[in-house]
Amino acid sequence: MIPAALSQRSLGIWFFSLLAGIFGLLTIKSGGSVLFFDGEARQAAGHFVPFVLWFNFSAGFVYVIAGIALWLMRPWSAWLSLFLAAATLIIFAAFGLHILNGGEYETRTVMAMTLRSGVWIAIAAFAWQRLRGHQK
Repeated sequence: MIPAALSQRSLGIWFFSLLAGIFGLLTIKSGGSVLFFDGEARQAAGHFVPFVLWFNFSAGFVYVIAGIALWLMRPWSAWLSLFLAAATLIIFAAFGLHILNGGEYETRTVMAMTLRSGVWIAIAAFAWQRLRGHQK
């Protein structure tokens, strides 16, 4: 027998909440490895941009919260996801200015920020459509 709360969750809720949570945990792990441990991860990071790295690491915790809120189908998770998408795009734009001003960077950071932006735009669009009118 499936509990009523679980049966209310669409495949989209399952997918996007797990995506957000797993993405958050991986972001915390990878960012924390570079920020707090002087080893292979930091060397492999190459010319990382500190403000981008700190944003992504910090946002990882919010990703997990957003994933949990989406799983619980809280209407405010749509707003949180929209905030994360917007904040990521703002940091991406600032990163672009950093590059235009001759700052060092890694191409994989451009790819990672493109992925992050796309993921959070998709999650926000889904959450907004699915949960904004859903009152609990």
